[in-house]
Amino acid sequence: MFDNEFPPLGGGTGVVNYYLLQEMAQRQDVTVDLVTSSRSRTAYETERFADRITIYKVPVDNRNIHHASNRELLRYSWRGLRMARRLLSQHRYDVSFALAGVPAGAISYLLQVTHGLPYVLSLQGPDVPGFEARYNYLYPVLTPLIKKIWRRAGAVTAISAEQELLAHRTMPDLSLVTIPNGVDTELFALVPGEVKRAFTIICVARLIERKGQHHLLQAFARLRAGCAQPLRLMFVGTGDAEPQLRALADSLQVAEAVTFKGFLSREQMPPIYREADVFVLPSQQEGMSIALLEAMASGLPVIVTDTGGTAELVTQGQNGEIVSWGDVPALTRALQDLLNAESLRCQMGAESRRRALQFGWPVLATRYIELCARVMIPSAESRRTTGRSRVDVRGDLHKEPRA
Repeated sequence: MFDNEFPPLGGGTGVVNYYLLQEMAQRQDVTVDLVTSSRSRTAYETERFADRITIYKVPVDNRNIHHASNRELLRYSWRGLRMARRLLSQHRYDVSFALAGVPAGAISYLLQVTHGLPYVLSLQGPDVPGFEARYNYLYPVLTPLIKKIWRRAGAVTAISAEQELLAHRTMPDLSLVTIPNGVDTELFALVPGEVKRAFTIICVARLIERKGQHHLLQAFARLRAGCAQPLRLMFVGTGDAEPQLRALADSLQVAEAVTFKGFLSREQMPPIYREADVFVLPSQQEGMSIALLEAMASGLPVIVTDTGGTAELVTQGQNGEIVSWGDVPALTRALQDLLNAESLRCQMGAESRRRALQFGWPVLATRYIELCARVMIPSAESRRTTGRSRVDVRGDLHKEPRA
């Protein structure tokens, strides 16, 4: 398995990887070696995640745990490929699994070309051309490689209907399997919180322009200007836009009502969600937000933009409100509608929880495992007909198949 980020590094893709490994650890018929990144400048690290799961971390000299620079991604690509070739000399693998087309998918692609190892590719967001504006200068350069990686994969998955549409703009004939992101519905649960003194809005996301926190601050200022009751806004996350957001809060004269919580571990998040009355994610583009799923599992009504994952998770008026990206007046109205409607918030929160229960990780991990099994079968048949050693989907008593 290849992923350039794994907790505490990175964002949603690393979280997806973590939960998939947790579920795979329960399976006696699955062995996984994950190649990911270390923050170290020179040290290679090895961790035992579970009895049959090992994590190999290659040094990328990471400077920001929430974001990898292009140089760090290149280091991961090169050193991850070398690590993969070393592991291939020591073990027999049936399939590789790449989270994101670049850089992880490039490693799987090269191993398929040089070693005939089939792979499954999971598209995660910024690896799809057109997803993120800050990569617009790179997409034209990377798209030919991305199309080769997609075309050579045994299977390609998308995490939402909108991501599927975006991928088809680059390759209309690409066959995709949609497997959404999931949520830990036991960790994030509908538990009544303490009575709050202020109506509390929460936004959990990296602090970057694409996530739209600046629009939320503007809407919050408008809401507060016309409201007598106390209001509070919480941002959870860090990112390059934090100084600008703090300055904007000052200029809007709402800084005393805005809290920047910074980075919090997943285990710290359940009580934070219980402090809130409504969850807002005013993002320009998403694959399928893990934070949105967590908020829904925690029983919160949600206000979101019409982006990746919205169609699968939110219905206007049932478990939340949907607004357009950058429409501050609409966002203000949505907040106002929920502000003085406690019974509506309770109804929406219960519906959010009901929907989140459909996205438990055990079912989703099984779908990925079954997809890997289907992809590796033609490889086994090919090796048998060409005289090479046979790989049994069910395992081998003498030399353990690995992913």
